[in-house]
Amino acid sequence: EVQLQASGGGLVQTGGSLRLSCVASGLTFDDYVIGWFRQAPGKEREGVAYISVDSAGTTYYGEFVGGRFTISSDTAKNTVHLQMNSLKREDTAVYYCAASKVLMTITVREEYAYWGQGTQVTVSS
Repeated sequence: EVQLQASGGGLVQTGGSLRLSCVASGLTFDDYVIGWFRQAPGKEREGVAYISVDSAGTTYYGEFVGGRFTISSDTAKNTVHLQMNSLKREDTAVYYCAASKVLMTITVREEYAYWGQGTQVTVSS
C-alpha cells in the first residue's frame, strides 16, 4: 500500500520559513515524481513544486513561488522536502504531497494517483 506522510506545517509570521517533509512508503521511490500542492479555503488545489526523484532530480515550481521555495529529495529516506522562505499571508493553505509515475505530465494534478493527508501552513502578519 502506497502511503505519503506530510509534516512540518505550522504557524509562522510573514517573512518566516518552514520546512515541509513528505515520507513515502510502499513504492519504488526512484520511479516516481513527487509534487507539493496546496489548497486555501474556497480555492482550487494548485501545484507548488515538483521533483523527479530519479538521478536527474528535475524540478519545477509554480509561478507564484518566485524563488522563495526549494524542493529536494533524500532517496535514502524516501523523503521529499519543501523549504519555504519569505512566507506571505497568501501562502496560508493546507499543503499536500502527492506521487505520480508520469514524468511527462509532472505538473498535471490529475496525474497524481497517491496523496498524503495534508499539513496546515498558516502565515500571520
